[in-house]
Amino acid sequence: MLFVNDQSKKNIYCLIIFCCATFVAYCQNTQSAPLQANIIPANAKTAIFAPGVISTTNDEFAPSFTPDGNTVYFSGVSSAIYFSKRLNGKWGEPKVAPFSGHWEDMDPFISPDGKRLFFSSRRPLDGAPQGKPQKNAHIWYVDHLSGDNWSVPHHLEAPVNLEGIDNYAPSVSSLGTLCFFSPHRDINNKGKSYYTKWQGNHYNEPTVLSLNGPNGVRDPFISADEHYLIFVSGTDIYISYHKANDWSAGQKLGRVVNNGKTNYSPYLSADSKTLYYSVDNTKGILMIPVNINPITH
Repeated sequence: MLFVNDQSKKNIYCLIIFCCATFVAYCQNTQSAPLQANIIPANAKTAIFAPGVISTTNDEFAPSFTPDGNTVYFSGVSSAIYFSKRLNGKWGEPKVAPFSGHWEDMDPFISPDGKRLFFSSRRPLDGAPQGKPQKNAHIWYVDHLSGDNWSVPHHLEAPVNLEGIDNYAPSVSSLGTLCFFSPHRDINNKGKSYYTKWQGNHYNEPTVLSLNGPNGVRDPFISADEHYLIFVSGTDIYISYHKANDWSAGQKLGRVVNNGKTNYSPYLSADSKTLYYSVDNTKGILMIPVNINPITH
């Protein structure tokens, strides 16, 4: 028979309580931050997107595709937005988009239905002197007309664009929810991203995307169905899943992508099978296969 003194009993009770508390905390954390294994498939390797044609020595970034996948818009040399068309499986020589080429334009994003293209620009506002760029980058959009033709650029008014505040990296869902990076909107905590919902004729007040605790969030990409967000925090790319009326805590993608270098401008193909992104000190746009299964609560 095993005899246990009072002190040993206390130790055992404490151990049991600790284990139970740990188990409960684990379950709670699992529920609040669902994890998906192998988002980056085993043995997956990065590749350069359209080397020598789209990806050159000019630091291209922020690709965005038309719904059929056969036209891509991206940021390129001289701070302009370019587009390239795929014919017989080959990407053609890029051209400057008809609405770009004069002012500093960047971060194009085509809506899931292909009818609107958002971008960030320092072009002058209506009513301001038209001979010089504005100090801050704001979000603009053009509407698709036909073929490769777009409307004149339209400026998004407040509460999205605010005087003296930079906005970058717009992305939009099929429901019209707009996400963007605004590094100085919150003067106390820089480096935040926001989302705002389309109300039929205007956007509502932007809400902070709190996806990575106290750490900053930039370059948010929202999926067309709003099941997940891809974003950058620090140097790494994360994914957050939609749950109820909120988002789960960010989960890092694999080490092949997050390898210590600074990543930016993540973009997912329409079928969610290919991640495009850029890396500091790496020329052009990288791509890698991914396996994303929406996890909702």
